[in-house]
Amino acid sequence: MPLSRRATIGLLAAAPVASFVGLPAHAMEPETFQTNGFAINQIDPVGYFVNGDVTPGDMTHAVDYKGATWLFANENNKAAFIADPEKYGAKFGGYCAYAASLGYLAPTVPEAWTVFEDRLYMNANLRARELWLQDVPGNIAKGEANWPGILG
Repeated sequence: MPLSRRATIGLLAAAPVASFVGLPAHAMEPETFQTNGFAINQIDPVGYFVNGDVTPGDMTHAVDYKGATWLFANENNKAAFIADPEKYGAKFGGYCAYAASLGYLAPTVPEAWTVFEDRLYMNANLRARELWLQDVPGNIAKGEANWPGILG
């Protein structure tokens, strides 16, 4: 059965729209939270374990991992990370662990962190860290359920 002129025009007008159906509205977020290509605010992730505090990284001790450049304070920390990046690399890609438990991504600040069961978790701010600490195992389970689907 031949299409009417109106139906033909309607199909032609809809064709460009139909070709975009199923495409994501935005590009997928990087697997690792980064600023200008540097992971977790240029902070040495091993420093949280070794020093128990925020330790700035140094460009002379850099490693590319999961699409970002990770910086370390010294060669020992760099070597530890290379030997076990899953342990020392921040969980949920260094994005806010509390936000991940709620199903979304948020950037992090170096001061809002927790090492729990030998894994590093970062938070968006100190208030998010307080909320995170109210139920760390439960928040981890929720974050794991949401990850990596929340990357986009």
